[in-house]
Amino acid sequence: MKILFQGSMGAYSHLAALEVYPEADIVPCKTFDECFSKANEDEKIRIIIPESNRITGNIGVEYLIFKYRLNIYAEHFHPVQHHLLGLPGAKTEDVKHVYSHAQALSQSTKFIKKNNFIENVRADTAGSAKYISEKKNQDKAAIASKLSAKIYNLDILESNIEDEKGNVTRFLIMGKPILQPELKKKKYITSLLFKLKSKPAALYSALSGFAIQGVNLTKLQSYPEKNSFTSYFFLCDLDGHIDDQKVKKSLEELGLHCNDMHILGVYESDKFREK
Repeated sequence: MKILFQGSMGAYSHLAALEVYPEADIVPCKTFDECFSKANEDEKIRIIIPESNRITGNIGVEYLIFKYRLNIYAEHFHPVQHHLLGLPGAKTEDVKHVYSHAQALSQSTKFIKKNNFIENVRADTAGSAKYISEKKNQDKAAIASKLSAKIYNLDILESNIEDEKGNVTRFLIMGKPILQPELKKKKYITSLLFKLKSKPAALYSALSGFAIQGVNLTKLQSYPEKNSFTSYFFLCDLDGHIDDQKVKKSLEELGLHCNDMHILGVYESDKFREK
């Protein structure tokens, strides 16, 4: 199996892919769009995409979820531990400039301010580590993973520098073929997107079925349709399997209020949710 992720080798997406598919052929892509596009063209490809972070919220891939409408097969929660990586022999006091992805920088604000580092935003964490290894300048360091330190031959100057411990990113495993598990005595998530008809109290009416049936929504976010600020899509996660009668009746009610509704996937709930 071939698994694609956005970023450079050593990125947190690379680590997540190794956890889920340790035997797979794991391949980096420059952009999220490249990941989605290749999976859309080849049914044998799977992609692992960071969807949201416990501390900083959404990663910003929703527009690609709307655009490609790939199937979601699973979710995976990956602990994120940031480390300050520098050239061999460098020390923290040598560092003036720190490089990383915007989210990693924002998740390490206290450490950065404490050391008066100058922040430099780059496309990804592992790419920043690679940049440091190439520049050979001890006043530059990256915020990235332990795997990045190993891959790019860097020293870990400081460990676990994130502002809050227990930082976790939710990843989605996606692909072109539509597959879903049979309903058994397990916990499931159903993900969907929908666009409401233009009428007063449309969202209130559309969600009433979930309340009546006692179906829990774990995620509901709105995003403007392309080139519009008056028409919105909603991305929704709910507890339950699409074949469960309560879920089925709720979705039937929702459909009455929609111009467009698309099931993105039905998959087992990650055990991390039970912690």
